[in-house]
Amino acid sequence: MKPKQHLEFVKVDLAGGWQQVPGYPPGFSQKILASDLDEKAKRGSRTRLLKIDAGAFTTEPFVHDHWEEVYVVQGDLVVGNDKQGKGGQQCFASTYACRPPGAHHGPFTSRGGCILHEIHYYETSGASHAEDRR
Repeated sequence: MKPKQHLEFVKVDLAGGWQQVPGYPPGFSQKILASDLDEKAKRGSRTRLLKIDAGAFTTEPFVHDHWEEVYVVQGDLVVGNDKQGKGGQQCFASTYACRPPGAHHGPFTSRGGCILHEIHYYETSGASHAEDRR
């Protein structure tokens, strides 16, 4: 993977240019803002916007081997819905989550649609935070 580009306040088109997220159901699309994430080599990071259309939902929890930070930019996000997209805990814009590697989270839906700002990254030092606290 190529290194991230240097970007200086480029305009982000929120109306168009979204791409279906591989492995996600319809209604989940993304805009990669910057990435050098290499999941096979377990290094790098990715910054993206994730858009969930109203009523779109996943049915299983997610788990990654990298850190994930998520900020709800606009709309609502529902966490913990069932396999029919019902139930769960709803949160709104200006809500934030930070998940360590191995944390199970989701499934997800949105009642009115939302845009999330996500940052995914691997540890850079090789030491876990638990080791740092000793």
